[in-house]
Amino acid sequence: MKLAFQLAYRNLMGSGLRTWLNVSVLSFAFVVIIFYNGLIDGWNEQAKRDGVAWEYGKGQLLNENYDPFDPFTLQDGHGTLKDAQQKELIPVLIRQATIYPQGRMLSVALKGIDVNQTLIELPTYKLAQSKEVIPALIGKRMAETAKLKMGDQVLLRWRDKNGTYDAASVTVVDIFDTNVPTVDNGQVWIPIEKLWAMTELQNHATLYINASNRDNLQEAGWTFRSQKMLLKEISDIIEMKKSSGFIMYGLLLAISLLAIFDTQVLSIFRRQREIGTYIALGMTRLRVVGLFTIEGSMYSLLASLLGCLYGIPLFIYLANTGIGMPGYTENTGIIIAERIFPVYSLSLVLGTLVLVVLSSTLVSFLPSRKIAKMDPVDALKGKLQ
Repeated sequence: MKLAFQLAYRNLMGSGLRTWLNVSVLSFAFVVIIFYNGLIDGWNEQAKRDGVAWEYGKGQLLNENYDPFDPFTLQDGHGTLKDAQQKELIPVLIRQATIYPQGRMLSVALKGIDVNQTLIELPTYKLAQSKEVIPALIGKRMAETAKLKMGDQVLLRWRDKNGTYDAASVTVVDIFDTNVPTVDNGQVWIPIEKLWAMTELQNHATLYINASNRDNLQEAGWTFRSQKMLLKEISDIIEMKKSSGFIMYGLLLAISLLAIFDTQVLSIFRRQREIGTYIALGMTRLRVVGLFTIEGSMYSLLASLLGCLYGIPLFIYLANTGIGMPGYTENTGIIIAERIFPVYSLSLVLGTLVLVVLSSTLVSFLPSRKIAKMDPVDALKGKLQ
């Protein structure tokens, strides 16, 4: 086996530029596969972490009449829950409303939340500290859309439990920055006690955010959604992106392997006398096939080493500084940070290495099988059957 590796290494180095061209292309495919999957994994981790920290908590308990994807259910999708505080649940009441910034009309979701909650990162303590009659929190995207800034007052119109319209001015006491658009776009947050008084829906909530360690709350008239269920949408998007990535680096890998395959075919054709000599000296056909297969697989080993030389510094730099995302991604409606920090796990690197090595070994073996059918006399004469 040692002799086979020595002969394979000598033959590769003797091929000169052809070897390094194949190695360079294969190393590029190796680095791209790790980079793309690391980027997707980093986005996945950040999105899930931000979703839990800003909106989902440890799960949500939704009123059975409320559908998050149907705004028409907001009117009747609320109710009361006994002993909610003892169960470590944070109530959130959602009502449809309209604001009128600079004379314009803008539909919003008016959300009331407990100002003393500390489970999610929404800065509700700013509401508790404010002396305004109706203090309000809005996100950066909402502020840009409505052209509002801290301290601005804006007219708000809503309907109470009987459907009667009412209006009052709310004051923007803080503008928060988050990567989670579902707590920002078209959202106005106020103290839930204020919203209860404004709508006459005392102690009602549209949903409760779970702050306990219980992962399967059962309440009549309410539907519990765990973190896994709430994060399913972003998980599905990540899986779709990974699937589409297979096409990109699959093509890169196919191009690299095709170059190795062609090189092996040409090598066997040009080295017929060498193959015949090996067989005449007593090497079995299987060992000769193994020699050429090892020679082809060494392309992947050299490509891995070359990829590590420029890939490791690149990955370390990207993992520390992140990759800036375009500004328009803020309006896509999904959780995307301004900078995504790729995550390169050991399993990702080793899995990619195994994929590249096995693939190159396979495409090296396929043309080498012809050696087993060669006649050594014809091979010594340079006549390939």
